[in-house]
Amino acid sequence: MTVKELIAKFEYAANNPNALLDGYLKEGKKVIGCFPVYTPKEIVHASGMIPMGTWGGNTSIERAKEYFPAFCCSIIQAIMEYGLKGSFKGLSGAIIPCHCDTLITLTQNWKSGVKEIPMIGFAFPQNRKIQAGKDYLVSEYATVKTKLEELCGHEITDESIQASIAVYNEHRKVMNEFVKLVPDYLNTITPRVRNYVLKSAHFMKVEEHTALVKELIAGLKAMPKEDFKGKKIITSGIILDDKGLLEVFEANNMAIVADDVAQETRQFRTLIPEGGSALERMAQWWADVEGCSLAYDPAKLRGRMVAEDAKKLGADGVVYALMKFCDPEEYDYPIFKKDMEEAEIPHLFIEIEQGTTSIEQIRTRIQTFAEILA
Repeated sequence: MTVKELIAKFEYAANNPNALLDGYLKEGKKVIGCFPVYTPKEIVHASGMIPMGTWGGNTSIERAKEYFPAFCCSIIQAIMEYGLKGSFKGLSGAIIPCHCDTLITLTQNWKSGVKEIPMIGFAFPQNRKIQAGKDYLVSEYATVKTKLEELCGHEITDESIQASIAVYNEHRKVMNEFVKLVPDYLNTITPRVRNYVLKSAHFMKVEEHTALVKELIAGLKAMPKEDFKGKKIITSGIILDDKGLLEVFEANNMAIVADDVAQETRQFRTLIPEGGSALERMAQWWADVEGCSLAYDPAKLRGRMVAEDAKKLGADGVVYALMKFCDPEEYDYPIFKKDMEEAEIPHLFIEIEQGTTSIEQIRTRIQTFAEILA
């Protein structure tokens, strides 16, 4: 396939998760919903079921208001709204990782409001680098495994999880190769296209996505490197996949050379290490994660990591997209801002929300930022 044809496949997958879900169900597959931010997809994959991410969406919040106050993360409200409206019909279960207070409350609200889809909740320890934290996470993963076994009807062996870890580590390596290649092809890999490639990974079968990204990488490498005349930025936040917002970047001749976004590069930039049982390896992965607002980090490396990437890639500026009412991201921003100022990197703070009807204020802020960078 040509690069253009490959991009069209990623775009379709990113924009049509329900169609993909219907396809999996017609194949006779069971599908497990994987809620933000990090779910053990390797265990789901090892069970023979298909892990499928859900990150909310631009929907009007109506019924979810019965369960959450207005000052609640819009991603979680949207997920609950979709659940209550039956948009997840066909899922055999849903895994909810308790990274924050809102996700914790989602577990109980889900059990109350969406009874037809079994909920599997578990908690990531924040004392994640000490042995006790790793042991605790192994026990949490073991509970997830037991509940998934009830849904799939057979044992999920250590060997099968080890094999799935290899599959997902291969995907991580390919995705890391892709994002490192993007800065050389910014005319082709626009902000929207880049997001299609990364977002589609949450919905497609991992083996199929890996194969397509490999093909895209080969297609790009066969092209001459492109001379991009606009401004290069790095994005940071939980999610930044609004089509209208990405179009604003493009309209202002801005390209995304790298990201520090939970829905995007944070999903794959850290490999699951070698050594130990499958669940021990996965627990060590959580200890190895750095630069994420949802992973306790007394050293607060996130801003410095982004600044280092900005210097290395020659980025003109950084955009910090705060998901409204996201406490972990709000706590990170003052330190992040200080790190950008110390590194003398221009940065823009914007507040985003799923389901918003207008982005005009953000559009104006991005236009102004683009003029500052010019």
